[in-house]
Amino acid sequence: MSRDPTSFFVTGTDAAVGKTLIAAALLQAARARGLSTLGMKPLAVGCAETAQGLCSEDVLLLREHSSIEVPYAMSNPVCLRLAGEPHVAAQQEGRRLDAGRLEGFCRAVLMHRAGLTLIEGAGGWQVPLNNRQTLADLAKLLRHPVILVVGLRPGCINHALLSARAILADGLPLAGWVANQIDPDMAFVQKSIDAIAQRLPAPCLGHVPSLHGMSLCDRVVEAASRLTLDALPAFAPGQDD
Repeated sequence: MSRDPTSFFVTGTDAAVGKTLIAAALLQAARARGLSTLGMKPLAVGCAETAQGLCSEDVLLLREHSSIEVPYAMSNPVCLRLAGEPHVAAQQEGRRLDAGRLEGFCRAVLMHRAGLTLIEGAGGWQVPLNNRQTLADLAKLLRHPVILVVGLRPGCINHALLSARAILADGLPLAGWVANQIDPDMAFVQKSIDAIAQRLPAPCLGHVPSLHGMSLCDRVVEAASRLTLDALPAFAPGQDD
């Protein structure tokens, strides 16, 4: 399939809401449609030593579902050992985070012109990078449409609406959102999804139920089967070359 390169910035309503799972599933869905894919996470915390060196499990998953191969350092240019808030982890490791520098790393990846490129943030929209910048500043420099991963758990309606308001206030388009159930015991799930859908000015790309008990590979495949790229304007029917 021939298509102009399309890219999105992936953020979440909070940390640990399944951004990487959803990003990998979107890449998987795009590959199934014959598109070239490339995922990156410019900033990762809680990285561990592997046979390949210091790596993030999240980034390894994105790489597994990217059809274009690039060096690990291009997929994850800032790899921090410590878990927690990125600006704190960076300070503890004697490093300084800067939105402009992260943008440069992202632009290098975008030069590969994949059919679908996903740039995954860390945590939520306003995660600090330093005393004056947040990850939102990186997204504003990139100017990509945003995909919001909503972690379904009590309070998710408020978190989704606040995140969407912040994204729009920063002048970026909200391309779509994904309902990802991270609390398997959450009550009235569909009512929460409906409440968010009624209030967000963007399409829901799908609802991924709790997938606990499945292998990571199977979770990505199952999540991909529950997402629709067609809800994104760039992938709507009739947009193919």
